[in-house]
Amino acid sequence: MNLLLLNVLLALAWAALMGQFDVPTLVFGFILGYFALWLTARQIGPNYFRKMPLALLFLGFYLRELVLANLRVARIVLSRDPKKHLRPAIVAVPLSLRTRSAAVFLANMLTLTPGTLSVDISNDLRTLFLHTLFLESPDVIRREVKEGYERRIKELFET
Repeated sequence: MNLLLLNVLLALAWAALMGQFDVPTLVFGFILGYFALWLTARQIGPNYFRKMPLALLFLGFYLRELVLANLRVARIVLSRDPKKHLRPAIVAVPLSLRTRSAAVFLANMLTLTPGTLSVDISNDLRTLFLHTLFLESPDVIRREVKEGYERRIKELFET
């Protein structure tokens, strides 16, 4: 069974035992379930416990990027002349991800970020075509994707 699913089920079981299905009870149940699974790590394997902190770090990174992108788009939309600030372009970003699931996750995270849209991924998973509303330079976009998103997703999916 997938350990994340098992952890969620343990959190739900905790909430059922407490008789409260609110956010604090579920979060505490998730943390309690995580430590219960950690205690049995020799039977389960350590991979889950190495990736959960990485997933939380990625979530924090992504939420920060999401807020910054929303603020940037809102500032431009509310400006006197929004068209003046737009520089739309499609940029080819070379990828070093090895799995299709990691490449699709990257494409989806970029699409969910305001101001960017994943247009296509090459069949060999080596290139992501990304539409952006604010092209400073293709190299800047490539560096932001590779050093920001791709590096973290690679750690999360491929280690």
